[in-house]
Amino acid sequence: MTKATTRSAPARGPADHEVRDQIRVAATEHFSRYGYEKTTVSDLAKAIGFSKAYIYKFFDSKQAIGEMICTNCLCEIESEVRAAVDEAERPPEKLRRMFKTIVEASLRLFSRDRKLYEIAISAATERWQVALDFEERTRKLLQDILQEGRQTGDFERKTPIDETAMAIYLVMRPYINPVLLQHSFDYTDDAPAQLSSLVLRSLSP
Repeated sequence: MTKATTRSAPARGPADHEVRDQIRVAATEHFSRYGYEKTTVSDLAKAIGFSKAYIYKFFDSKQAIGEMICTNCLCEIESEVRAAVDEAERPPEKLRRMFKTIVEASLRLFSRDRKLYEIAISAATERWQVALDFEERTRKLLQDILQEGRQTGDFERKTPIDETAMAIYLVMRPYINPVLLQHSFDYTDDAPAQLSSLVLRSLSP
């Protein structure tokens, strides 16, 4: 396994600079065609028509470019999940919707562009900060649902909430983590409903 990356280096140059967006678009197309792992910064520079040194004025590494693309994908998934959760009235249904939507959104990303999905796999495998932040926000959303469920009387209150949240997250993880998800396709049709039902039974007061 590749050595973990605990924190990404900050992007260089103005954040809203049009060249940064041009590099992002070109990189997305290049990664989509050739794959993230097989593409170098030199390849991107040649495709865009810039020098490698000029690209480094805006991004300090290929990973920094990959993180920006990965952030956009994860934000799309997160927005979809939060919208689904917000539509539910009671905590049990919020939990069901959270599990169902995060699996569907992740699968959609994979099926839409498998080579681009390599970026998500690299982010998870190498523990990029963008992936760590997404995991933390996912656990926080889960804990918020649990806390609300305890307040409404839908969920038990004896188990420490952080322990409960982590246990449920570990149940969901094979269908959230892109490295594990690619090995779980045979179960994605039924797993969200069946596992969320099992979890909800365990949460009964």
